[in-house]
Amino acid sequence: MKKLRHILTILMVSLIAVLAAGTVVEKFHGSDYALAHVYGSWWFAVLLALAAAGMVVMLLTGKSWRRPAVCTLHLAVLLILLGALLTKLTSQHGEMTLHPGVAADCFTLEQKDGSGEAQLPFTLTLDRFEVETYPGTRSPMDFVSYLIITDGKFLYDARISMNHILKYRHYRFYQSDYDEEGNSVLAVAHDPWGTGVTYAGYILLFIALVWLFFERDGQFRRLLRKASAPATALLALFLTFGITLSAEAANKPRTLPRESADKMGQMYVMYKGRVCPLQTLAKDFTTKLCGNARYRGFTPEQVFSGWLFYAYDWQNEPVFKIKGSTVRETLGIDSKYAQLADFSDAYGQYKLDEVMQSLPMGDPQRKKYRAADEKYQLIQMLNNGKLLKMFPHADSTDKIAWYSQNDELPLNISDDEYLFIRKQLSLCQEYVVKGDFDALNEVFEKTRIYQEKYSLGNVPSKAQYRAERLYNRLTTGKWLAMVNITLGLLCFAAALYYIGKGKKLPTTVRRTAMVWLALLGVFLALLFVLRWIAGGHVPMAGGFDAMNLLALSIVIITLIMTGKYELALPAGLLMTGFVLLVQMMGGANPPVTHLMPVLTSPLLSLHVTVIMIAYALLFFIMLNGISAVVVRITQPENTGYLERLQNISLLMLYPAVALLAAGIFIGAVWANISWGRYWSWDPKEVWALITLLVYAMPLHSTVWQSFRKPMFFHIYGIVAFLSVLITYFGVNLILGGMHSYM
Repeated sequence: MKKLRHILTILMVSLIAVLAAGTVVEKFHGSDYALAHVYGSWWFAVLLALAAAGMVVMLLTGKSWRRPAVCTLHLAVLLILLGALLTKLTSQHGEMTLHPGVAADCFTLEQKDGSGEAQLPFTLTLDRFEVETYPGTRSPMDFVSYLIITDGKFLYDARISMNHILKYRHYRFYQSDYDEEGNSVLAVAHDPWGTGVTYAGYILLFIALVWLFFERDGQFRRLLRKASAPATALLALFLTFGITLSAEAANKPRTLPRESADKMGQMYVMYKGRVCPLQTLAKDFTTKLCGNARYRGFTPEQVFSGWLFYAYDWQNEPVFKIKGSTVRETLGIDSKYAQLADFSDAYGQYKLDEVMQSLPMGDPQRKKYRAADEKYQLIQMLNNGKLLKMFPHADSTDKIAWYSQNDELPLNISDDEYLFIRKQLSLCQEYVVKGDFDALNEVFEKTRIYQEKYSLGNVPSKAQYRAERLYNRLTTGKWLAMVNITLGLLCFAAALYYIGKGKKLPTTVRRTAMVWLALLGVFLALLFVLRWIAGGHVPMAGGFDAMNLLALSIVIITLIMTGKYELALPAGLLMTGFVLLVQMMGGANPPVTHLMPVLTSPLLSLHVTVIMIAYALLFFIMLNGISAVVVRITQPENTGYLERLQNISLLMLYPAVALLAAGIFIGAVWANISWGRYWSWDPKEVWALITLLVYAMPLHSTVWQSFRKPMFFHIYGIVAFLSVLITYFGVNLILGGMHSYM
């Protein structure tokens, strides 16, 4: 048994090392090279086969067959591996381009040794291709191909769009691309055996994971019996429903009064492919310029209106936040902030032009110069009138296009519309010069009425409009994160002090921290709901949304676990603080945007939710480990507390691993529906698998008995969290891949 244990250890470590090395190889040599020389190599297949064989031997020697749930779980993994083998041996993947009215009966194969063609047992004819847009915009909402299938004497109509594939005679067709000539590009997958076997493995895995939680004599049930009844009930419920601010008063540039600026922000504008309140553009404008949604106490609408109506005052304001010492040196500034005049030399020449043209595309400095250039170009777009696309016009087919004051207008536009579009901003400027802000407010109000009328109602609903305006006001900055981190550190120190005396945190401290966390949870939930209403989709596709959901999950888990052990509150405060800090560094309250069509699948929302909850639980396990190390150093005789922390961590580890596994196979199903591949060896996928393997090992304490020792378990829990950090941050910031979105 000891020799088998060593063999299994070598196999597991080797598999994890190879998977990690494969992501590095992909970083430097590309995905095709990594697929050919690592994941698709014969020796990697042998390694997976040995791991599968080791699993079978472990099941037999460990008499796991006596525990049906455990046996089913490992059989599910074997079935998934078998499905992957069948996919590798029998599947075909390729691409075909359909031209309107032209029948096609073959597709180009993806092959390592060049391209080839495969014949279809039927023909496809493209009737027409359409790009469906979001109402009132030109942003694509979906790409749709209307087809005719000819199979012998039979004809069938078919429709393919993003997240809506065509399945016919074991062939699956996915909307991949299109061109301006109306041709449709389809991805083709023919996997008659592998996908079915793999999906059967996923279903069996899900059954086994649920079974493990209800197994009468299983370890999870034993851990629950050790826990208190209220904590158990709350955990089950959760798994089921799963600093100083100042403003300078003197020498401020002129801007509109707050009331008028707010009225201006209530108008609509076409921005980033969607119709939204002008307030959204103003907030993004201000944040891009100075790195914050406010400047010297001014609201975003006031900053925007200042540049629009009082440009002379604002051009001498050090409002442009410049990152990178080389960029600052080029602009000739000593501080982090530049004025508009700093971008031009004494002869009026733009300073960044020559530098940006001379830098190669891969130069890391180019990105910093580009960021500074975008700030300057934003002002130029505002000055030349191209930024404010405020005026809707419907053509003869009632298609809506939005125009700015200086755009070339359609020939069939009425005289009234033409004059209003050309003169509206000039009229506003006239009232600003006169100081007649009541008249200015009336123009803003009439403009909004005009927009609603001439857009034929293609503006956000009242609920979406109000939700977005409220969301835009909830800009917090980094102070919220710093408050959480500070409170967490103070609570952590206090908790260790009282634990040393054999006492609990004072009731006042505990209740204050719980109230703060509860209010924070309400705030995060409000952000989530507002972005959902305003955007019309569940907000889970970007880095900000993922961090928001992770922070909310941590808050809920903290409030659930606080009655179980003393360090839950400080751990929760620290974790939410660090997560919010990362969130704010990526951009505080980013604007609501339309999703790419492929991201509108409900499976994506479920995938992200499940993964984020798993990460939150693993975060707690890591901080539990740190607490155990501190207690071991300060109170070496308190072994009972270390065992108690281990039981709590194990209680969280079971659902964490189950949710992580579920999240991975939900993501695989989503990928298969969207792209025709349930596994592509993308770095994010690979590191999610590594994280699953790393955290599955402590659950096999019968094989690796070292995990029964509390301190070994806790130290492992600390080190293992590195895999989570790499999965989320390392892949996004370093390794790249299709899942990189930060």
